[in-house]
Amino acid sequence: MLLTPILVRSELAVKLPKARSGEASRDHGTIVVQIDRQGHFILDGSVVRAGRLESELVLRLGRAGQKSLLVQADRAVPVEKVVEVLDLGKRLGVGKLGVGVRGS
Repeated sequence: MLLTPILVRSELAVKLPKARSGEASRDHGTIVVQIDRQGHFILDGSVVRAGRLESELVLRLGRAGQKSLLVQADRAVPVEKVVEVLDLGKRLGVGKLGVGVRGS
């Protein structure tokens, strides 16, 4: 499944990769984790240390089966970082997982 963000916070320096296809996310239950060029995790506009990401997500998920997790990573971020967050979401029981890209 591929989700594309409706809004990208302009104050964060995350240059998303481009995609030729995909559909816009219309789910307001979506939690967005951004990963900047330096590999920092950003949740709700605040930098979160890797060791605290899981506990911060647990606080925001509530009924995880009804939530979506969208990972927006700078195109320079190694794919392993993105997979790490997706695996965490799956382990926490998130209903939908997606990777944010910028439309062409």
